[in-house]
Amino acid sequence: MRPIYILGIESSCDDTSAAVIQGDCLLSNVIASQKVHEIYGGVVPELASRAHQHNIVPVVDLALKQAGIDKSQLSALAYTRGPGLMGSLLVGTSFAKGFARALNLPMIDVNHLQAHILAHFIRQKGEEHTPPAFPFLCLLVSGGNSQIVLVKSYKDMEIIGQTIDDAAGEAFDKCAKMLGLPYPGGPVIDKMAQSGDPEAFHYSHPQVPDFNYSFSGLKTSFLYHLRDEMAKNPNFAEERKPDLCASLQKAVVDILMDKLYKATKALKIKEVAVAGGVSANSALRAAFSDYARRYQWRIHIPKISYTTDNAAMVAICGYFKYLDGDFCSIDAAPFSRVSV
Repeated sequence: MRPIYILGIESSCDDTSAAVIQGDCLLSNVIASQKVHEIYGGVVPELASRAHQHNIVPVVDLALKQAGIDKSQLSALAYTRGPGLMGSLLVGTSFAKGFARALNLPMIDVNHLQAHILAHFIRQKGEEHTPPAFPFLCLLVSGGNSQIVLVKSYKDMEIIGQTIDDAAGEAFDKCAKMLGLPYPGGPVIDKMAQSGDPEAFHYSHPQVPDFNYSFSGLKTSFLYHLRDEMAKNPNFAEERKPDLCASLQKAVVDILMDKLYKATKALKIKEVAVAGGVSANSALRAAFSDYARRYQWRIHIPKISYTTDNAAMVAICGYFKYLDGDFCSIDAAPFSRVSV
């Protein structure tokens, strides 16, 4: 039987990525990041799409070379159709259509959020790998999303809780900006928090119904605390930066874990995963391990390389859709907003 090779392409935001899998086994995962946005304190959509145009051909070429296969061996091409920045998505979608048409390959459109969740099913040669068992709960946290997802199968996912305003990663980035920290702020806060006291300051925990989240109140609480303290001591933020980062990080993680724990109790599910960019946060990863010990959860924490936007997760999602014969037409248009 001929091996199934899937080429995955990811271009939803500011990372251009291509990956190749054979079945569920990853052969290559190439990512080209864009540094140009750092000076602006956030992603500039026009600059992002231009950088994708520059990066996508060499990234795909390198992914195929690292996988050790020729493009003629590919079984299908999977690409991120959305959600994301429309200009960035258009670059990836346009390239995917041209590449697939030239090689007569079937196309598979991938939901970026589902791909983050299915990253837990990527296998690598020589490594022991136990993926989550269905059904499981996944905490999907990033700069744009904070959701609790009930995953019933590869293609059956239900959002049971989500943010009603800011996402967790967005709260990190906005609070980091208040402290004068560079973009993206989440990783910088995580690093500075290592030398700070997480109990130094306490910030408000919003009371939101069901399993939903809210981080705008926490952001406002942090802002008012900074304002009041700096009125008394203009050097407060600089002098207490590690403690501020550690306390903020603890508040975000506590809010995330409290609702996730309530969901596991209500649904009687102990199979729990985390995904998305914020899943790289060291305090959140530590909290998952702590809850696993306390409540006998069976946890699934992704490799750091799978937490950021990457094409490996697009390829694995494409693989499962390939097995179902779930292909898309050449005229499928990208979308900037959608849920899982």
